[in-house]
Amino acid sequence: MIRIVLADDHAIVRTGFRALIEEESDMSIVAECDSADTARVATSEHAPDVLVFDIAMPGGGLSLVPELRASAPELRLLCLSMHDQEPYISEALRRGVHGYVTKGAATDELVAAVRVVCNGDVYLSSDLQRPKPSGPVLERLSDREREVFLLVARGARAKQVAATLGISDKTVYLHRATVYAKLGVRNELDLHRIALEHGLL
Repeated sequence: MIRIVLADDHAIVRTGFRALIEEESDMSIVAECDSADTARVATSEHAPDVLVFDIAMPGGGLSLVPELRASAPELRLLCLSMHDQEPYISEALRRGVHGYVTKGAATDELVAAVRVVCNGDVYLSSDLQRPKPSGPVLERLSDREREVFLLVARGARAKQVAATLGISDKTVYLHRATVYAKLGVRNELDLHRIALEHGLL
């Protein structure tokens, strides 16, 4: 049985998602919460397998992520959000969520997302996915571009990349722009997704 804590400050949203989950014979919602504080308490008391949470609930859903990754490393964190654009997605991934599902896609994908994250994989809802670049990814990049690619894909900021590699911020931006062009992507989320898809994270 997959045990789930559902945290969203809108009761009607929780009701809808509860109905979806309760149709599954191997899933159970053990607690509902309406804030980051109550979610923190519920995860401590119930030790669920998955916390499904809204990033915009009172107290800030994302603020829970580093804390719970440290205190409950086995807990899988599945983010729900009305936001389908940067910087929300990259920030959630950088903090360590295991899945990100937009509320527009959640009706069709929430159950699948719970299963995927419980199996140890990362889930991004279908409306966030873009075509994969063809061909071996790293072969298109120079050695320095590969280093920049991997650091950015892991969530490092430009200044962190510059400090790690011993280069200037300006050089980081130039390498990053070249990586974007070579891989046909538009932002850091795309780099993170490519790295995940190719087993680089």
